[in-house]
Amino acid sequence: MKKIAPTLLAVGAALMTAAPVLGQFLPPRVEGAWVRSAVPGQQGTGAFMKLTANEPMQLVGVSTPVAGVAELHEMKVEGDVMRMRAIGKLELPPGRTVELKPGGYHLMLMDLKQPLAQGATVPISLVLRDSKGVESKLDLSVPVRVAAPPSGPVAAPADAHKH
Repeated sequence: MKKIAPTLLAVGAALMTAAPVLGQFLPPRVEGAWVRSAVPGQQGTGAFMKLTANEPMQLVGVSTPVAGVAELHEMKVEGDVMRMRAIGKLELPPGRTVELKPGGYHLMLMDLKQPLAQGATVPISLVLRDSKGVESKLDLSVPVRVAAPPSGPVAAPADAHKH
């Protein structure tokens, strides 16, 4: 249960805060959200998650109080060089999961105001635009981790049940 609790926390927080803010707008499903930990003096880190929209929408912005700058980024190979750049929007097609992950699309948190230790949570607000051009905010509480959470079902450690 310990390993799935942070994901449930992020999804639960998203559902709790999205309903009153978004009104008629149905927010995307958020899964596997995490922020990479950052040590003292580190200026930037990334946030990652899977988003599945129920209707056509775009991710058009991000903010968090733990960073001076938060942007939507993509990494891609140009020639033989991996490049990272800010992008203005990311399409979220209905029913198709879009993954924000290391080495691809991700949320870049820069000018960090504090270290981000494993086990902490980071408030992140996603700005979404629906097909009518209406923007809405989805507030998340995202766990800090050293590495990506395991994918698929999470099994308890073999020695977890002791008397």
